[in-house]
Amino acid sequence: MNPSAPSYPMASLYVGDLHQDVTEAMLYEKFSPAGAILSIRVCRDMITRRSLGYAYVNFQQPADAERALDTMNFDVIKGRPVRIMWSQRDPSLRKSGVGNIFIKNLDKSIDNKALYDTFSAFGNILSCKVVCDENGSKGYGFVHFETQEAAERAIEKMNGMLLNDRKVFVGRFKSRKEREAELGARAKEFTNVYIKNFGEDMDDDKLKDVFSKYGTAMSIRVMTDENGKSRGFGFVSFERHEDAQRAVDEMNGKELNGKLIYVGRAQKKVERQTELKRKFEQMKQDRMTRYQGVNLYVKNLDDGLDDERLRKEFSPFGTITSAKVMMDGGRSKGFGFVCFSSPEEATKAVTEMNGRIVRSFEHVCTRHRVFIDASVRFAVRRWASLFSLQFIEGLKRFRKLAVQHYNIYILECILSVRSLLI
Repeated sequence: MNPSAPSYPMASLYVGDLHQDVTEAMLYEKFSPAGAILSIRVCRDMITRRSLGYAYVNFQQPADAERALDTMNFDVIKGRPVRIMWSQRDPSLRKSGVGNIFIKNLDKSIDNKALYDTFSAFGNILSCKVVCDENGSKGYGFVHFETQEAAERAIEKMNGMLLNDRKVFVGRFKSRKEREAELGARAKEFTNVYIKNFGEDMDDDKLKDVFSKYGTAMSIRVMTDENGKSRGFGFVSFERHEDAQRAVDEMNGKELNGKLIYVGRAQKKVERQTELKRKFEQMKQDRMTRYQGVNLYVKNLDDGLDDERLRKEFSPFGTITSAKVMMDGGRSKGFGFVCFSSPEEATKAVTEMNGRIVRSFEHVCTRHRVFIDASVRFAVRRWASLFSLQFIEGLKRFRKLAVQHYNIYILECILSVRSLLI
């Protein structure tokens, strides 16, 4: 391969952890000393145009990109150290796990740069990140090496070593699917049992008397408060899974000291969090399914229109389960939602109410606001393309005046109808 020829995939850098105000011009000023730049793009939200906190810098030569990576990684731009790595657009390669390691039990003081400096001794690093939230480091991170051999060396040398006086775990990165499969396998072979709702009169010996008949217990403990009183729950660790399973099957829901107790597999914190997350996602999906096709978005409402009036306006079209005008500090935000009991009723309301004048203000309702916005923009573009620049300038002046009088949607609806007739 000709070394002087541009190699676009390997000359592209990902620049992350950017401040919201960082622009392409700032990045050009920062990276241009490293070599000729083909393009720079700060990735932004399609609607708000706010920065997503990362960018791509494409150099003409791979050597220049490598120089920037080596000399500028973790440099500060607008008060934030930026994270630079080779751009890897193929998600399958990023998620394959090859060369990727997981590090946990990190000290709070370990940041991206410290992690990079520690593990760069084992090979070329493609990416390195300490996971953080609003309170700082969450105590774990990831390092993606260029080769699997480098990753294995890092695991061999660093697992169990002290890093800032903390013994860290370093292991192979596992996908969510792998982690969930392992949790499921461990759950089927559990030996630790969780018991709750037995009251304050229980202690270790009494709990042992209840559960010892199911098999050999390695440990039995009732959790107590600072005064030594039972907190109403405890744990029994059996030697064999079969004994633990039998205890759960026979004791769960039974009465103990006049109370119905719960007996089940003891879960680790990560398992409980995973289960709660799964239930939350399921509830969210159920809500979305339940309201799909029956929940209407209504905008451009008069400031004086409240929940009761909104319900009254839409009640002729069917049974309304909820009607809500969104407020901010007691003042209407100009939009709201109406939820019907069936999709047919909602469709009828859209057909009859879309564009109707209420309290001298036109409002627009639809299941999907984006659809309305997109169709209006398309209609304006079609309409405007048929007229001269002079008319377009007049249209802009009219729109500006119309906004001041809250009648902008009248103009847009006229344009929408006119475009459909063309």
